[in-house]
Amino acid sequence: MLELDDHWVWDFWFADDGLRHHVFFLKAPRSLGDPDLRHVNARIGHAVSDDLRNWEILPDALGPGPPGAWDDRATWTGNIVAHDGHWYLFYSGISHAHDGLVQAIGMAHSADLLTWQRASDEPLLTADPRWYEQLDLDTWIEETCRDPWVFADPSGDGFWMYYTVRANHGEPDGRGVIGQAWSPDLWTWESRPPATDPGDFGHLEVPQLAEIGGTHYLLFSVYEWAHSAARQRRAEVVCGTHYLVGDSAFGPFRMLSDDFLIGSPQGLFYAGRVIQDRAGDWQFMSWAQFAPDGSFIGALADPVPLVQHADGSLALARQPSAGDRGAPPSARQPDTPG
Repeated sequence: MLELDDHWVWDFWFADDGLRHHVFFLKAPRSLGDPDLRHVNARIGHAVSDDLRNWEILPDALGPGPPGAWDDRATWTGNIVAHDGHWYLFYSGISHAHDGLVQAIGMAHSADLLTWQRASDEPLLTADPRWYEQLDLDTWIEETCRDPWVFADPSGDGFWMYYTVRANHGEPDGRGVIGQAWSPDLWTWESRPPATDPGDFGHLEVPQLAEIGGTHYLLFSVYEWAHSAARQRRAEVVCGTHYLVGDSAFGPFRMLSDDFLIGSPQGLFYAGRVIQDRAGDWQFMSWAQFAPDGSFIGALADPVPLVQHADGSLALARQPSAGDRGAPPSARQPDTPG
């Protein structure tokens, strides 16, 4: 695993420079003691690998912005896009001004994946009230607008962003949707209606769009406490990585099954991503959240081969492993995103 002695590691995303795999990940000091404190102390780390297993740690990519900035408290999950010989890092942030309760999305750019410059002193995207929920602590624990996944329009018409947000209507426990925004140039963004419908979950975290064998998959992750009552009436409550299937990059997206790609009541592994290795085979990676004894790990698990069945469903060739550290943990209290 990619495990640091002095920092917890969690949500992550990749870039490929043609020579090595780069992974960018959230990190926070283990000296905080309580893993729940990591969210408001997060910054973005960086490592490289030839095989997705053995990692060389590089200097951090990005930390919180200067005092008064929209991201001056913590920098959260995102993704990286290459365009015209440059790299663009889209990420989430929270501020002291809003006590960390209001999330927004920004961008930094780089010529070499090593040195990053923020694009603006202001966020590029916030939750648009035409479609998306604003801060209401009687309804949800925060104003959700995070975890951007940016990709080029297949027709060449600019760029699209999918991100974690909540609809402004429906039952409060099921308003989680994947939001959409469009940009002509990666610098300016226009909010659009959501790509998915509300109903099943309170949020759909760390989305990733991937085309595998001609089928489009929209991966997302959910904690056990973010299942709506409607969902709980028909499906097992677990914590892990799920996916939707679409006929194109824009859907319409649907579930083939209520079964998670990987999930457990304890949430041992979370925030899964898929990636092609150097042989062109699809691999699944997630972060190792808990050991079987309930202790917090905070590391990236090694890749596991991804299997695509004839009906389009996905499976793992085996379960990820974080070592046998004891008995399963008991149920946990709601975690704060990040």
